[in-house]
Amino acid sequence: MKFITTLVVIAFVMSSLAPTKAIRVSKEEEKVACIETDLQVCQPALETPSPPSAECCKNLKIQESCLCDYMANPSIEKYLEPARRVFAACGMPYPRC
Repeated sequence: MKFITTLVVIAFVMSSLAPTKAIRVSKEEEKVACIETDLQVCQPALETPSPPSAECCKNLKIQESCLCDYMANPSIEKYLEPARRVFAACGMPYPRC
């Protein structure tokens, strides 16, 4: 019985340490998942003169660290110039890559 009690106490202590360590991760160390499809909500603003939606701006800001990788893709070259207007409307600087 003592063995089981000791095992339970050790398991409890170990499980309580994991969340403490996760809380200490700084903002700079957080990695954003670069999901291009999350930016599809910006397509109407890139193809028409309409302003970007709030969701578009939110997703751009979330994926800001991914933008240079996206912009290096030759298939989106036609959207780079209209993207300047979208970034400005979202209050974001145009990425310098």
